Amino acid sequence: MPRSPTTPRSSAYLSALSQEIEKKLQRALASRSQRPNLLQELFADIALEVDERARDIICNREEDAISPAEDGIHGPLCFFDVLADYYVQEPENGQPILDLIVTLWSQSFACHIFTLLFHKWLFEVQLDNSEVLLRYSSALVQGATNVFWIDIQTNTRRFQSLFHYLLEEVALEPTRLNKIPMQAQRDLYLLLSRFIIFYNSVDKLESFLKHFPVFPNAFLVGSPADFFVIELADQLQKLKVEPVLLHYLSHIKALQGMELRMATSTRLKTCLYSFTSPGGPMYPTRAVRHAAWSALDFLFPVSWAIPSASYKSVLQIVISMVLALFLLELHSLLYKGSTVFSVKVGIF
Repeated sequence: MPRSPTTPRSSAYLSALSQEIEKKLQRALASRSQRPNLLQELFADIALEVDERARDIICNREEDAISPAEDGIHGPLCFFDVLADYYVQEPENGQPILDLIVTLWSQSFACHIFTLLFHKWLFEVQLDNSEVLLRYSSALVQGATNVFWIDIQTNTRRFQSLFHYLLEEVALEPTRLNKIPMQAQRDLYLLLSRFIIFYNSVDKLESFLKHFPVFPNAFLVGSPADFFVIELADQLQKLKVEPVLLHYLSHIKALQGMELRMATSTRLKTCLYSFTSPGGPMYPTRAVRHAAWSALDFLFPVSWAIPSASYKSVLQIVISMVLALFLLELHSLLYKGSTVFSVKVGIF
């Protein structure tokens, strides 16, 4: 979404803010011992929500011209939101910061900072060096992954604006998407697949799947829907925050009607079923178990018709029958004097 042009007052404020960011990066570069802390502090600073005084300046309230960044549709207005727009409008002011980030590339939080500040710049400028473009694109996906997981772990949506930009302005806009290498496009789509439910964007799912890039292993995996569900199932297995997991399980019903390969469908069933029983490895709470059964009943009403209370007893009967048949066969072989396991055959 385009922003209102900066005024001299707001431009001066953002220029001063950029100078402070540059100074902190220079301090991090100069001090090896303080480097991790300084980068973490800088990341926290640019992720802060804009305070009222700064908002008055940035959003041009004195001129009665409210920037679209203020509308709050995609979460709180944070400093990285306005800085990302500023570096698109004034790229020369962001270049010293970008150069320092590249120098600190291998450090923790460097790709976080790059992603927050330059996620829009990357899709608006023309980069002719393919190696640089691949490096920036890979850092973007890695940084976005990291900050989205911060939202997951804290059950907040501070970086929701970043997600919505990558989904609506990049993934669903081929002119921007095609600016990054194909491998980065694929990685971006897999990333968005894992967080699309968390950031309440299920309404974009149909369009998202239509724009899904072609994967070289598609003949083995299946359609875009298969790729999406596989990523989603893997994501569910990693979630440890109960409210977040409940959110996923309550919105996963949007998958109803998707045509999936048998292997993908089984993978999703197994994933959901792992949340229906108390104890390890998932140790789900009662609320999670009920939500998982609800999702299973909704998505697979026929194949999961056995009530949860009786499933274990049915499973025990089946296991007992198989074991009994095996023992009968073993008894028959021993009675006939046959050798059950040959020494010459490697069992393991």
